[in-house]
Amino acid sequence: MNTSTIQKVSAASLLVALGIIYGDIGTSPLYVMKAIIGEREISKLLVYGGISCIFWTLTFQTTLKYVLLTLSADNHGEGGVFSLYALVKRFGKGKLVIPTILGATTLLADGIITPPISVASAVEGLGDVVPGIPILPIVILIISGLFFFQRFGTQKVGFFFGPAMVVWFTMLFVLGFIQILDHPAILTALNPMYAYQLLVEYPHGFWLLGAVFLCTTGAEALYSDLGHCGKKNIRITWIFVKIALVVNYLGQASWLMNQSSRFLDGRNPFYTIMPQWFLFSGVIIATFAAIIASQALISGSYTLINEAMSLNFWPRVTMRNPTNLKGQIYIPSVNTILWIGCILMVLYFKTSSNMEAAYGFSITIAMLMTTVLLNYYLIYIKKMNRILIVCIIFLFVIIEIAFFIANIVKIKERWMFLFFELFIFLTMYTWFFSRKINNKFLKFTNLVAHTKRLEELSNDTAIPKYSTHLIYLSKADKNYEIEEKIINSIFSKKPKRADVYWFFHINRTNDPFTLNYEVIEILDDKVIKIVLNIGFRIQPKVELYFKKIVQNLVNDKQLNLHIRPDGSTKYNAEPDFKFVIIEKFLSVENEFAVRDAMLLNSYYILKNMSLSDTRAFGLDKSDVVIEQIPIVYQPIARLELERK
Repeated sequence: MNTSTIQKVSAASLLVALGIIYGDIGTSPLYVMKAIIGEREISKLLVYGGISCIFWTLTFQTTLKYVLLTLSADNHGEGGVFSLYALVKRFGKGKLVIPTILGATTLLADGIITPPISVASAVEGLGDVVPGIPILPIVILIISGLFFFQRFGTQKVGFFFGPAMVVWFTMLFVLGFIQILDHPAILTALNPMYAYQLLVEYPHGFWLLGAVFLCTTGAEALYSDLGHCGKKNIRITWIFVKIALVVNYLGQASWLMNQSSRFLDGRNPFYTIMPQWFLFSGVIIATFAAIIASQALISGSYTLINEAMSLNFWPRVTMRNPTNLKGQIYIPSVNTILWIGCILMVLYFKTSSNMEAAYGFSITIAMLMTTVLLNYYLIYIKKMNRILIVCIIFLFVIIEIAFFIANIVKIKERWMFLFFELFIFLTMYTWFFSRKINNKFLKFTNLVAHTKRLEELSNDTAIPKYSTHLIYLSKADKNYEIEEKIINSIFSKKPKRADVYWFFHINRTNDPFTLNYEVIEILDDKVIKIVLNIGFRIQPKVELYFKKIVQNLVNDKQLNLHIRPDGSTKYNAEPDFKFVIIEKFLSVENEFAVRDAMLLNSYYILKNMSLSDTRAFGLDKSDVVIEQIPIVYQPIARLELERK
């Protein structure tokens, strides 16, 4: 993706930003005021204080923290917790791994409750139009259809998202503005004193922050979707979006102050401010907005898992590209998990009101973790004044801790949800730290020291030729190093004779879309190392790259590959090459400490369940040989064995 392209501002780019970025935060008027009022008696302090809290939350959390500050922490145009981690990890010295895992875990968990609450809140408006209509089956049908169509890509309906959200936000503004005209005094609710009075003077007012927080839950997703639109487009469109949101909230508050009933009695202020003749159309528009919000979050979940795999936080899983659009991916396993989770949420909570009671806890944690990473970004990369950084971070921490405490009470409504979050966290934790243990026992050797033996083996006609081109994938990031296990694979038992030995090292870069290579000739025309520099958002296709590199070298008449046989014959024009994949398994000779035993055993269970190296690196099975070797990390220290 060209960074300069997504940073350009045009009518089309602004439309794309509206369609992709604001789904979650844009649909919050569907349920926020309803959640704040709930079954409480309607009063000026409650209504004015609620609006004041919403306005200043949108100002501090969404506008100041995310739109102005966090969007600046772009990694070559890309955003999100993993992009931010990739930027600052070298400054954290390992301390930033847990905050990153927690941030990613809670953001993924949000993907299971956002579609149900958005779609349910929208569809429930049908009850006012068609009394007695079964809401639950309609919600399940819409959500299931949404997940089913993920496999086909969203490019065919993507062009519709922008205009649809323009209609949505325009509707929010118009409906709110009309109500404000009936009660202009509601504008004074923007005074922060009303927020202070609500939290301090209203009975149990502090705990209302759990409902207020719902107005900014989409801010974290806004940062994750940075790469789709660019920060300039997001910042410009946010002006329109925030005005539409605030005006609609004020309109709902105005209606609350003008209506005669002292209680909501199950009504939703969002729909009650609509004229009766417009209600059905309003429900349809709201449903489309909810679907778009869900789509944005589902796509964001795919991107998050893709980045997690590239940065070694998640086991490799099958990924597909349903369209030719760069960056559009589909992950079947994630799609299935999210779909099952969403349906279970709907069946368990049944109504959007019940979901509101459980929504928001995860995102407060995600926001706190982003604040931790942002602190390192401001200090080491932005190099801002330390006193100013302390003031900024302190402000965000105080706000987010307050929201976190207010949301803690939601645990009793969502305790079963914690199992899903625990599963994600343990998977990331196990995969990351097990790979670190693996890497500790990874031994490298100087490749140059083995070139003489490799040349002798290659020229020894007494040994049957294994392949013309023999290719190994290597983790060694130094040009003249190679793993000992690869050398052992070549020479042990039946030596593997080849004309050319290739060693591929895949270097994952912090730039999301890098794709280039370097050629290091260790031994003339015999031992060659290739370093593939691949961005963390690109799915590698090593066999395709290998063929292309060889073709380029032949065309450029380099390494004399153009004047030597490639293994093709008159019977088969294809070059003769073979990839060797070395797979490890835990030897019975290991004696682990408890933590290492749990981590490594869990790691190999996950590895066996995950995508194979052959498929993960884009290799054809017919061109791959799998070798399995036992690994002894911690050999048994004392073995008491007596002979009779």
